[in-house]
Amino acid sequence: MFVFRLKRTVKLGVKSLWMHRLRSTLTTLGIIFGVASVIAMLAIGEGASKDAQEQIARLGSRNVIIKTIKPPEEQDASGESSSMLDYGLTYSDAERFRNGIPDVEVIVPIRRLTEQAWYRNRKASVEIVGTVPWHPDTSPIKLKMGRFLSSTDMHYKQSICVVDERVVRELFAFDDPLGQDVKIASDYYRVVGIVSAQTSKSGENGLTSGASAQQGQSGANLGNIYVPLTTVKDRFGEISLQFSGTSRNIEKVELQEIIVKVGQMENVLPVRDILGTLLGRFHKKPDYQVIVPLELLKQAERTKLIFSIVLGSIAAISLVVGGIGIMNIMLATVSERTREIGIRRALGAKKNDIIIQFLSETLILTLAGGVLGIILGSLIPFLVTYFGKMPTVITTSSLILSFGISAAVGITFGLYPAYRAANMDPIESLRHE
Repeated sequence: MFVFRLKRTVKLGVKSLWMHRLRSTLTTLGIIFGVASVIAMLAIGEGASKDAQEQIARLGSRNVIIKTIKPPEEQDASGESSSMLDYGLTYSDAERFRNGIPDVEVIVPIRRLTEQAWYRNRKASVEIVGTVPWHPDTSPIKLKMGRFLSSTDMHYKQSICVVDERVVRELFAFDDPLGQDVKIASDYYRVVGIVSAQTSKSGENGLTSGASAQQGQSGANLGNIYVPLTTVKDRFGEISLQFSGTSRNIEKVELQEIIVKVGQMENVLPVRDILGTLLGRFHKKPDYQVIVPLELLKQAERTKLIFSIVLGSIAAISLVVGGIGIMNIMLATVSERTREIGIRRALGAKKNDIIIQFLSETLILTLAGGVLGIILGSLIPFLVTYFGKMPTVITTSSLILSFGISAAVGITFGLYPAYRAANMDPIESLRHE
């Protein structure tokens, strides 16, 4: 009996809405765009957050990264800058970290330089990364072909290098890079391996190295070339000339970066504190920066939650506006069908029957708009990703949330018109023209 009555009520509601197709369609558009905006905005926010978290996660959740930063330039009493600025991380720092900190798995000292690399008649600006054989243990790079640096290369200061895929694509074109010689400065280096390219978006999170940051101001590096740290120290030295207008500054920097990989994740923050104590004891100038990817990851997760709430709330406003439109139309419908309501009441219909009748029409409008909104909302992130090259992620929770909100809007904004229709005086309704 209940199923029959429900079926009859839905059929009557559909018939009533079909009689005013244009009005029903325009009313449904508010719900469609509201649901679509909720899904699309949450998908864009989720995609941006996931991309940022992936960038941070690639740095290693068990890593502590210490970077060299240039302190404020020292000046003497005459106001002129000092002749040579000595700052930054040192090999002694790396040794102290290795011997003085418990639960440390790997210490990776890194020297970075921006140089011109030549292969035949092609050249490119690249970042020379002087590092150690165990560098891949703390880095997202993956070996694609050949081999990485070895202990023998380090010991004998070999003129070999490992290039990333961007360098292969742009510098070598269609040639096989393995076994080829690349000229960097005045020396040649034999290519022994190819690794995956590191992301170029790390700078967005404030994680770019000093050398990369300087290069980013004048033009992006093509890619990375990995050379044994001992070779870089022997060939390029530790002193560089910095030209600024007519002035010339001499700087001495041993290492641009040291990566410390901790054995247990729960020890990352205590190790960070020990590192800060050691660095503060041996560095009299603020020439270093300690970065903990684990902290950045947690911060990104908190930001994601706030971002999703803000975007979802903004988009939900359009659903409320759509709900107000539905209430307005349903009130007009109740006014138009006053005589019909009076006839139904005279024939024995109860107040609950009238409420269910008008509430069913409201729900049909909102649920139909919710379904169409989900389809449109799923299409928009796809178009954003395809044309805007922005990552988007549609989650099941966003679909359920948006559809649930549309149903709640239908019930909330449909109750008052239905209640008003049910409480009409049957006699006055029959007299209505």
